[in-house]
Amino acid sequence: MRLAPLVAALWAALDGGQALAQDQGAAASSTAGAHGMSYREMARMMDMDDAAALGKFVADQFEWRQGDGADGPAWDIQGWYGTDYNKLWFKSEGVRVGSVTEDARVELLWDRIFSRWWSAQAGARHDLGEGPSRNWLALGVQGLAPYFFQIEATGYVGDSGRTAARFRAEYELLFTQRMILQPEFELNAYGKDDPDRHIGAGFSDLQLGLRLRYEIRRELAPYIGVAWLRSLGKTADQMRAAGEDPSVLQFVAGIRFWL
Repeated sequence: MRLAPLVAALWAALDGGQALAQDQGAAASSTAGAHGMSYREMARMMDMDDAAALGKFVADQFEWRQGDGADGPAWDIQGWYGTDYNKLWFKSEGVRVGSVTEDARVELLWDRIFSRWWSAQAGARHDLGEGPSRNWLALGVQGLAPYFFQIEATGYVGDSGRTAARFRAEYELLFTQRMILQPEFELNAYGKDDPDRHIGAGFSDLQLGLRLRYEIRRELAPYIGVAWLRSLGKTADQMRAAGEDPSVLQFVAGIRFWL
């Protein structure tokens, strides 16, 4: 994987984000001055200071999965703390079967906005669960694509020449202001075989989900849905060799909340 061109491109984009922040700050200061108050006073009055540090924790999925002999809890959580332009971002996703963590990952990232709807992220990822744990360096982007698709695309470099990539897309379809259907798509790929974790080179797995939630409040929403995981290529071959089904369809029920 050639990281140097990608890093250079992202760094140039980050410089653009800094220029965007400076231009917006200058425009706001000019507007504030025209009304006889400082930018700091106007930001405090309107509660719109983009230099203020804030935090948020979101459990997008906190659920029980049932079906195909793989019953157990699963989670997809994240949290961040920082300003509009720079944040420290935490992400974790995993699945347990019974009392055993089958697969999980934890990421700690620095997030830097470089355009109105997009930010670059860099940091580290730790995989745990079945087989030995793995550590990765991470570099990617996330943001809002046209038609309001939420996108994450990240590349990873690990030890022993390992590489990986992850792409995820989500969408929210509002039936009412409280009832929301959320489809999701995730695709993972690896640069080389990792038999200790039952992973083959190439596209390794595809995950599709469909969840219908009802927001009792914006911060609290129970949901039901389905989740389908399909191992691909060499990963599917390794699953079959181990006597496991490469395709798992499950019903899910859980709660989405944020703080």
